[in-house]
Amino acid sequence: MSSEPNLLEDVREQLCSCAMGLKLTPDIEAFLKIPMRELFVALPVHMDDGSIKLFRGFRVQYNEALGPTKGGVRFHPEETIESIRALAALMTWKCALHNLPLGGAKGGVICNPKELSHRELERISRAYIRGIYQIIGPERDIPAPDVYTNPQVMAWMMDEYSKLSGKNEFGAITGKPTSLGGSAGRYDATARGGWYAIKEAAEELGIGLKNSRVAVQGFGNVGYHAAYLAKKLFGCKVLALSDSKGGIYSEAGLDPEDVSGHKLSTGSVRDYPGAENITNENLLALDVDILIPAALENVINGNNAKKLQTRILAELANGPTAKSAENILFNKGIHVIPDILCNGGGVIVSYFEMVQNQYRLQWEEREVQILLEKKMKEAYHSVLDFSLKNKVNMRQAAYTLAVGRVVEAMQLRSWI
Repeated sequence: MSSEPNLLEDVREQLCSCAMGLKLTPDIEAFLKIPMRELFVALPVHMDDGSIKLFRGFRVQYNEALGPTKGGVRFHPEETIESIRALAALMTWKCALHNLPLGGAKGGVICNPKELSHRELERISRAYIRGIYQIIGPERDIPAPDVYTNPQVMAWMMDEYSKLSGKNEFGAITGKPTSLGGSAGRYDATARGGWYAIKEAAEELGIGLKNSRVAVQGFGNVGYHAAYLAKKLFGCKVLALSDSKGGIYSEAGLDPEDVSGHKLSTGSVRDYPGAENITNENLLALDVDILIPAALENVINGNNAKKLQTRILAELANGPTAKSAENILFNKGIHVIPDILCNGGGVIVSYFEMVQNQYRLQWEEREVQILLEKKMKEAYHSVLDFSLKNKVNMRQAAYTLAVGRVVEAMQLRSWI
């Protein structure tokens, strides 16, 4: 999913921005900019019409200094190895920032799930696991859901891995259905974790969440739950929602559940009764208290950052803000909760799923939520405190803390 500016270059530049504070040597900095391991796989798949179609897939394991690597698998027609590398790096820093004993990875298959039947999707899922089987496992690398993959896809992947290993290996994959060892609370973990961070930021800035104005860009799984929790859990007013086809706006507020039903029946949030159709660019420029980008990378850049009017920018997407927008947002006084901090809820609950699988346990949903809130609060305040103490923006603070922990692990293991 190429875009301009390049997400991988942005991630590397963020690394450079904290390198001076950490006093990294050029050799160490170069080491941290390159994935530890990459695998390209060709996946021949039998289609429903009897033909055989070749799909391409990737798995990137970026750094395993802190533990087994962890990261999602994307099914997308425009997937690229460059985006997978960048997202694997982001996952590395995300796990480190949240003090998880995990490294970062990411995977993908170039395909369009919207054009595939249920059985074709299953065959691709199983073929992908056969392709990467030798480098994954509970103690090596644990895949999870991401863009256009879901618990059913994870169930197929876990089953295929178990067949290849000759025994049930529920811990080889996370994001599974709860009946197959999945964790309660995983379905909304990314959005819920983000809201726990937003709650802390709102208190810091003196913003009352009840009736605060919220806009969510991207109305997939994460965006839907972000909007739903905004209204149901915190009493916010959701003014705007959007998907890839455009957005809707209502000054009176939107009901995310009802909008979701409209999208299910029509294919888009657009033309929702009683709301005004707007563009994604319009949504980003709305006068709101909290703006939540929950779609793909680089939607906020040097061209549109000046138009943002939000007080809090909560990055539930991976890499939604380009490096070119960073100083603009900082100078406007917008409080950014960076992606590696804000959207850590998914990997945190995936880690909880790994722990439950290892001990053959299944925690109650409320227990998972309490533990998630604790982890998110700790991470948010560690970043905020570092930011204030060192007079740097929140992203630089987050990267410096995360990279520092990875470097320390590499040093203790005598890798560097």
